[in-house]
Amino acid sequence: MDINTPVATIYGGNYDKYIDTWKKQVAEVQAKFGGAIEEVRMPREFPTEVPILYVKKESIIAVLDYLRGAPGLEYGFLADLTATDEEIDPRFEVVYQLLSHTNMARIRVKVRLKDGEEIPTATKLWEAANWPEREVYDMFGITFTGHPHPRRILMDERWVGHPLRKDYPLRGYQIFPDTPAPKPEYLEKGDR
Repeated sequence: MDINTPVATIYGGNYDKYIDTWKKQVAEVQAKFGGAIEEVRMPREFPTEVPILYVKKESIIAVLDYLRGAPGLEYGFLADLTATDEEIDPRFEVVYQLLSHTNMARIRVKVRLKDGEEIPTATKLWEAANWPEREVYDMFGITFTGHPHPRRILMDERWVGHPLRKDYPLRGYQIFPDTPAPKPEYLEKGDR
């Protein structure tokens, strides 16, 4: 298997239907945002199944908003938001997976961050970004400025560190014997 050949996906390995559209969309975004787009990786040119836009953190909200609402793009669904720890400089990548129901296509947007850098929240564009951003903070320590509930979501509030960072100790577990049972109203209503 050649690493540069994308595997069959929801596109059935047939990218011809999508490649031209993606190229036009990416060219439109590059023309609008210029230097804010640091790099583009397209299927068939890189081992990826969808286009990847690397965006400067200062422009991420403007680019996401444009992708979300511009006619012909309409990537209005935030399918996923996560991060990776690459252990290189810049260390982290925040990853936005977007879906266009109109075009039945996906696009991936990434922002490279150095350790300790913050990034604006996407909750003003998608309320659904709330919990994934909290998870990224909890697991990687990446802070989303302007987030409505900037606190841990998976780990105990007393937890020290962020377990998905590659510098986190392999045996870095912490035990809190006095942890109370969760309150039933939180389980039923959530934190809102």
